[in-house]
Amino acid sequence: MVEAQSWTTRRGSNPRFESNSDQVLDIPATPTAEIRHQSHPSLISPTVLTAAIIASWYFSNIGVLLLNKYLLSFYGYRYPIFLTMLHMLSCAAYSLFAIKWLEVVPYQQIHSRRQFFKILALSAIFCFSVVCGNTSLRYLPVSFNQAIGATTPFFTAIFAFVITCKKESAEVYLALVPVVLGIVLASNSEPLFHLFGFLVCVGSTAGRALKSVVQGLLLTSESEKLHSMNLLLYMAPLAAMILLPFTLYIEGNVLALTVEKSRGDGFIVFLLIGNATIAYLVNLTNFLVTKHTSALTLQVLGNAKAAVAAVVSVLIFRNPVTVMGMMGFAVTVMGVVLYSEAKKRSKGIPH
Repeated sequence: MVEAQSWTTRRGSNPRFESNSDQVLDIPATPTAEIRHQSHPSLISPTVLTAAIIASWYFSNIGVLLLNKYLLSFYGYRYPIFLTMLHMLSCAAYSLFAIKWLEVVPYQQIHSRRQFFKILALSAIFCFSVVCGNTSLRYLPVSFNQAIGATTPFFTAIFAFVITCKKESAEVYLALVPVVLGIVLASNSEPLFHLFGFLVCVGSTAGRALKSVVQGLLLTSESEKLHSMNLLLYMAPLAAMILLPFTLYIEGNVLALTVEKSRGDGFIVFLLIGNATIAYLVNLTNFLVTKHTSALTLQVLGNAKAAVAAVVSVLIFRNPVTVMGMMGFAVTVMGVVLYSEAKKRSKGIPH
């Protein structure tokens, strides 16, 4: 009969364990993804990568403006609400793929009903801003649209004061004077001025400013803060649901009209898919520019983007411009630069 051996008995019969019974095995920690990435250097230099990301940011931001203008004004696709809803659906689908499968950023969940309703409120403001912006492109040239959009800091300062009672320094408020003065000059000399287009563009600019103020107010606690890509993941489908009844009531059965139009002209499908994809790339490249440079760099690029978009649109669409209009636009952009510098000084941020 064979005696049953316990673990201790078997361990004692092994000479390797007998000679090193008190030895502690030093198992190295599993390297993180960042360390593994560093051990295999990229074939692209960081400078080239950053330049490519900035170029992509310009391409997507200006590209979506020009495509929206072409679709709504020149191609005859006069459904800005439905077009915005396609943008939201595209952002929802691409965000899900980027976060869940590509793991561009860690996935964050909504933790409470209160947080959900805050995101819903932001989605409503987001809808209003984007729909107004797209609608204005039906009536205004891109150059004038961008001139009005450059006044965002003016509305941000107003909403910050009205909603949060936040006061800026006198230097910051003085910097807003040329921002407003420039748009007044540009409006008075704009050959293709359209009152309704001007009003909805101002509404879009104000909505964009309101969203930034409200977002900073609502999602303040650490438990409720969301990364910009996760926030887009939740806002986009909510925005699409908000827009659905409006597009059905105001624009009719656009989906059926679009399908019917695509049978005779398949190019419309390419335009809509491309337009919706670039709309998502605007948000993705915003994140990538901030990640690889800084939020300040993104702000500087934004100031320059309006001027670049205006020049490119004039070259492509040949809309008439006046010397006074260009001067007004230049004054507004300079005001935005002065505002940014004044904000940095008031916060004590080094140059």
